Amino acid sequence: MITEIAFFVYPVSRMARARKFYEDTLGLKLESNWQNKWVEYDIAGATFAITTMEKEHKAGLRGGIVSFEVDDLDAAVERLSQRGVRFVREVGSTPVCRMAMVADPDGNEIIIHKRNA
Repeated sequence: MITEIAFFVYPVSRMARARKFYEDTLGLKLESNWQNKWVEYDIAGATFAITTMEKEHKAGLRGGIVSFEVDDLDAAVERLSQRGVRFVREVGSTPVCRMAMVADPDGNEIIIHKRNA
């Protein structure tokens, strides 16, 4: 029986460039680093990983999507815009949330998300 999600992972082509994006641009805090080939970030008890070890999966080929919840969507979008992040989809609304989609340097898509009150 499945009890939880162990981790989400994105393949990346260049670890230094990916870490700069995820740590400096998005502000994720490093949790673990195995030989600078597999890097993990803890986000509220869930693990998001990036790796250069995943040879079967190519970076940015429209695979899975991770969604990061933020406290203030408008502030997050403004900060990312100022940092030159490429937006795949501008801010939009659904009955349950507001969100925008950005791309990391490899083209992996990331949803920046805020649930409605």
